[in-house]
Amino acid sequence: PFDLLRIPVFSLSVLTSILSFTSQMLGMVALPFMFHLTFGMSAAETGLLMTAWPLVIVVAGPLAGTLATKIHPGLLGGVGLLVMSVGCFLLADVSPSVGYGGLVARLMLCGFGFGLFQSPNNSILIASAPPERSGSASGMLATARLTGQTTGAALVALLFHIDPENGCHIALLLA
Repeated sequence: PFDLLRIPVFSLSVLTSILSFTSQMLGMVALPFMFHLTFGMSAAETGLLMTAWPLVIVVAGPLAGTLATKIHPGLLGGVGLLVMSVGCFLLADVSPSVGYGGLVARLMLCGFGFGLFQSPNNSILIASAPPERSGSASGMLATARLTGQTTGAALVALLFHIDPENGCHIALLLA
């Protein structure tokens, strides 16, 4: 439904959705390598640690949905992206000495920011399309999500190929 992209708010919501899912996947794919290979964590430790990010999204998403009725969804989403960016920057240069608590806090920051962004953005995207085109808008939202996730995962692979030593660091800075 490319004609929907003529609606400025719809286009912006699709673009930010693609970019946010790209950023999320850059972190979600790169971080397990950092935790396992650089920090020496086991696969189980790495997996348990990584759950902090999505678990916080589960809490932040409904909160953002409620807040979006009181705060402009664009502003709320922008704050969410800023919070996620701060979390990614803090993870980019983290050292093993920060411990599990410091890692979990940074991962939770990323998840909270993403959760604050996603619900309001999805709401704006669907609402900006004419009601009779909500199915097409929903399909565009799903396409944006998968495009971002695929792009993020592919970028991590490319960065690891180009610079195996610093690929994770670069991925998180890019996120």
